[in-house]
Order: sequence, then structure tokens, then C-alpha cells
Amino acid sequence: MKLRTSLLATTLLFAPGLAIAQPVSGLYIAGGAGVNWLMDADIGSTGQLGSSLTAAGLPATGDISFDLGWVGVISLGWGFGNGLRAEIEGNYRQNEVDNISGFGGTSAAAGTARSYGAMANVLYDFDLGDAGRIGGVSFVPYVGVGAGYIWREFDDIRVNVLGGTVRTDGTDGRFAYQAIVGAATSLNQYVPGLALTLEYRFLGTLENKIDTTSGGGSFTVSRGTTESENYNHSILLGLRYAFNPPVPPPVAAPMPAPAAAPAPARTYLVFFDWDRADLTDRARQIIADAAQASTRVQTTRIEVAGHADRSGTPQYNQRLSERRAAAVASELTRLGVPRNAIVVQAFGESRPLVPTADGVREPQNRRVEIVLR
Repeated sequence: MKLRTSLLATTLLFAPGLAIAQPVSGLYIAGGAGVNWLMDADIGSTGQLGSSLTAAGLPATGDISFDLGWVGVISLGWGFGNGLRAEIEGNYRQNEVDNISGFGGTSAAAGTARSYGAMANVLYDFDLGDAGRIGGVSFVPYVGVGAGYIWREFDDIRVNVLGGTVRTDGTDGRFAYQAIVGAATSLNQYVPGLALTLEYRFLGTLENKIDTTSGGGSFTVSRGTTESENYNHSILLGLRYAFNPPVPPPVAAPMPAPAAAPAPARTYLVFFDWDRADLTDRARQIIADAAQASTRVQTTRIEVAGHADRSGTPQYNQRLSERRAAAVASELTRLGVPRNAIVVQAFGESRPLVPTADGVREPQNRRVEIVLR
């Protein structure tokens, strides 16, 4: 009774949320199997059997121990999305009898003990974040408590006592309780919603009373009951599948690398004498600088734009700016610039570098602009 109370108290103290749980939302199923250690139990015979043993000078109490057995559990549950889960569980445990002592000396014990029934469990998952990561694998620990009803079956458990046989064979159902401590790791990379679980469970029931008979040897044939404790420690490896697994946050698309800023346009100004379209030595030097620069920097287009001052008519100045632009384009081509990379334009007197009145001879307006883009 002290063991039962301490285990339940420890679990209840551990249950309040210490961290925001990784959510399991909606319906899930789980199952597991493993080993079951059925603790040694005090047993006592009552009724006519107890009186018969006492009349034969034998104690009516003893101790029963079991071999390591196995356990299987399957459950159907619901996750509330905040770490809490509730589930209904079906379970089965089986252990073979190892030894029965007491009753004035016993020998040749045999038989099987089984437990099976249903439990209602409440569990809580803890999201530990990076603290729950071991070797690159993320674990989510959880704890739980449960209550339900377990049938305990003694299948032909018998022991020889002074030439006679005490045989226990029957089933008795009792209220049961359990504590659960486990951890889960996601297998989403293989099956969305699937998790691998490892659990420890303690299961106990109220004391069972199972029909027992005896006969032969030093005491008379009689019937009665055997009272026995039922405490189980289990380790289970299992799988849990959530039908509505949380959708992982979308992976942000990598930000495109910022486009390289276009290289600033480079402009060269070629000036002309009044009413002339032929190139001076200084003009040829500037055009040569522009041609060389077009090969050193990434250039996609070379714009050549002719201009004139306002000393003639607009029609004459338009034609003059065209001749000036053509002269510059020809010189660029002679210096090795591909002709298809050159765009030639003429604006006449419409875009003066220095605004003037009509008829004014302004040297800076008699120009060709070479723009490298």
C-alpha cells in the first residue's frame, strides 16, 4: 500500500506543466509491447481451505514469485493540442510461476498468472525545445496516470504441500491504477504523424481473491480462496500514430540575392566648331577613351546623341546634329566598337546643355554625347 501511494503521489506532483507541450491534436492510436516484472506477492488462504491447512498444522500464508513475463498494450486517444492527451487502453500481461514458499514447506510450483483489462489514462507531453535534443534526435517526454478495471487470472497454479496439492484456478476482477513515464521521438520523416515511444508503467490492483482447492496428503479435501497482491513493472517499446499531425511551418524560400546595381552610365562629351561636323584632334582622343572604356567595363549599349546650338534654323540644326553623331559613331566603329552595339540619335537644338536665346552661338551646345550603359 505504501508503494502504491508513493508512486501515485510522485506522478501527480510531476504532472503540472513545466513547459509548453508539443501538441498532439485530434485522434491517435498507439500500441506497444515489452517485458513485465510481476512483483513477488504475499498470498493467504481463507475459508474452509485456510481452516483445513491450520488443522493440518500448516500456516495458511505464503509467498509467490514469478518469472519475467511480457506485456502488450493498445490504446485509442485524443490530443487536445496543448500537451494534454486522454486515451482508452486495453492491456494484457502474462507471467509464469517461478516459486511458491510458505504453507509449511512447498515444492514443484507451476502455473500461469495473467492480467487483462481496460484503463482510462490522462497524459501530458513536455516540449523541452533544444534541451530535448540528444545527438540530433528530438525527444518529447511525457507522464500520465490511469484508472480502470483489471481481471487477474490464475491458470492452474499449484503447489505440493505434504503430499497434497493446493491448486488455484480462477479469475477475479478489481479496480486498477497505473503511472506512466515515457518519451516519444517523431518519425515524420518516414510517415507523417508516426512517433516511436519508450515507456515505463507501474500497474497495481486491489487485492484479488481467487478460488482455491486442496486435497490429499496430510489434510482433507477443501475449498476456499487465495488472496494475492498484484503489482507490475513494465517496459514497453511502441508506436503512436496521429491522424491529424501538426502541419510543419512552411519553409521560407531563400531570399533571392539582391540584383546587382547597374553600373552607373559613363558619359563622354565631344565638342565641335561652329557649323562643323568634322572631328578635331581633341575629339578623336575623347572618342578613343570611350572606345577603350567600353571594353574594360560591362557595356550593353553605347548611345551616341548629336546636338547643335541655336544659331541656325531648327531644321538645319537637326541635320547638323545627325552628321555630328554619325561622325562619332564611325570613329567608334573604326576603333573596334561593334556597330550593332551603337545606338545613334540626333536632337538638334531641342536639348541644349546651356539654355540660350535663339540665334546664340554656344560652344557647349555644339556637342555629341557618348553614353556607355
